[in-house]
Amino acid sequence: MPVRLQKELEKLKKCILSLGAMVEEHVDMAIKSVEKKDTALAEEVIKADMKVDEIEVEIEEECLKLLALHQPVAVDLRFIIAVIKINNDLERIGDEAVNIAERMVYISSRPPVSVKFDYRLMSEQTRAMLNSSLDALVNLDVDMSYKILLQDDEVDNINREIYEKVRQAINENPGRAGYLMNLFSISRHLERIADHATNIAEEVIYMIEGVIQRHKKE
Repeated sequence: MPVRLQKELEKLKKCILSLGAMVEEHVDMAIKSVEKKDTALAEEVIKADMKVDEIEVEIEEECLKLLALHQPVAVDLRFIIAVIKINNDLERIGDEAVNIAERMVYISSRPPVSVKFDYRLMSEQTRAMLNSSLDALVNLDVDMSYKILLQDDEVDNINREIYEKVRQAINENPGRAGYLMNLFSISRHLERIADHATNIAEEVIYMIEGVIQRHKKE
């Protein structure tokens, strides 16, 4: 590998990991805003998203420049392609963190409903998947990546359970359907973050093994 290309790829890896750390922090802040009913923290997440968008564009432009100037092949080409996709997933995770924060702001401005929704288990599982997917990217850990693929079903199951609770609560409180649907939206956005973490794990597998995992059935 030419020395210049190697340096550019190392720089690209640092950029995508930096974006990952930023997005992970935003997700933590959004979840914490829900747990503590902290609208000020939720507003911070919303305002901070612009920086994520800027970095996402910069990374994509850097990837396209490397493809055009160096015409990489084999492992290097797979790495750049994977970074383009991971970059998009990280930006979308940032958007989901904003969505959670916006739901929190809405909910806090309305009278509460006497129905409790515990997001802790789902939040912990989603956070763990995101953290593991970024660790797998840092360490190029294919075994960890495969484990993440299996964990996604657990989050899907929790999301379905929360949906059933919301459906029942709407039947009992039809006048508060909007409020309750916003509560369910928090669960849905957490589930989407887990989906994007799974996508990142799939790209790490592709980067290492050259195997596309998307749409594969067990």
